[in-house]
Amino acid sequence: MSSSRRSRQASSSSRISDDQITDLISKLRQSIPEIRQNRRSNTVSATKVLQETCNYIRNLNKEADDLSDRLSQLLETIDPNSPQAAIIRSLINE
Repeated sequence: MSSSRRSRQASSSSRISDDQITDLISKLRQSIPEIRQNRRSNTVSATKVLQETCNYIRNLNKEADDLSDRLSQLLETIDPNSPQAAIIRSLINE
């Protein structure tokens, strides 16, 4: 078997089917609050679902960064040897 033929077979076997894409988009529709709260969430286009998913992930990352900053600031105000400081350090390092 030629290498290009093997490559095409490997490529086609790793491709995701239309049904799988539809299922994944449906799962995203159910997972993203901005879409889930929409009464007509089933009519939201796949493109819009992906855009909202990206926005949601960006917002989650920003919130995580903000919380990490707040924990770091809190850590500076307490006794570094206290049990609370150990808990905060463990949260920051996760």
